[in-house]
Amino acid sequence: MLTEDVIAERLRQSDTAFRELEESHQRLDNELNELQRRHVLTPAEELEKKRMQKAKLAKKDKLAELIRVYRKQGLQPAAQ
Repeated sequence: MLTEDVIAERLRQSDTAFRELEESHQRLDNELNELQRRHVLTPAEELEKKRMQKAKLAKKDKLAELIRVYRKQGLQPAAQ
């Protein structure tokens, strides 16, 4: 059985939407890291942080779903 890393690499090479989703997830991660370096956040920054966390999680869930679909399709027997 293929590992998630192997499947993710295959999807990166073959699926533009997967690649863009992964890049967007990484950008959000970088932005969140920048916010977390601050000692104090304004109320607006706190709201933005929560919005970004939710968006990042949604993207991570979508990436995981694409990996599950790829794995499921790969395990189905070939049509004869």
